[in-house]
Amino acid sequence: MLDCLVVDDSRTVRRAARRMLEAQGFSVREAEDGQQALEACRAALPSLVLLDWNMPVMDGITFLRRAREEFGPDEPPIMLCTTESDISRIMTALESGAQEYIMKPFDAEILAAKLEVLGLLPDEAA
Repeated sequence: MLDCLVVDDSRTVRRAARRMLEAQGFSVREAEDGQQALEACRAALPSLVLLDWNMPVMDGITFLRRAREEFGPDEPPIMLCTTESDISRIMTALESGAQEYIMKPFDAEILAAKLEVLGLLPDEAA
C-alpha cells in the first residue's frame, strides 16, 4: 500500500488531505512542521510527501532541501502544496527538488491528477 506523509501546520488541511488520499487508497501519516516530517521520513520513508510551504519550526523549502540532501534527489517524491503562486516561488520549489506543485485550495480531482502525473495512480485513460 502506498503511504503519504501530509505536512501542514493546519489541522484542517491535514484532515482534508487525509480524506482525499485515503479515498485514493493511501495510508496517511501527518506532521505539523518540517522538523517532524524529517523525523517521520527517517523512521520510514513514505511513498509521497504532501508538503506545505509556510510552517513554524521548519518551513517546507528547508525540509525539502534537507530531505534531498539526506535521502537523494528522487525519494521520496515531494509535492509542494501551498498558496504561494508567484512563478519565482514555484521555480524555487522545483529547483529545490519538488516533483510537483499544487495550489491551495485543491480538491480531490486536482490531487488525483497530480498523483497520476507522479505515477502514483493508475492512468484512467489506459
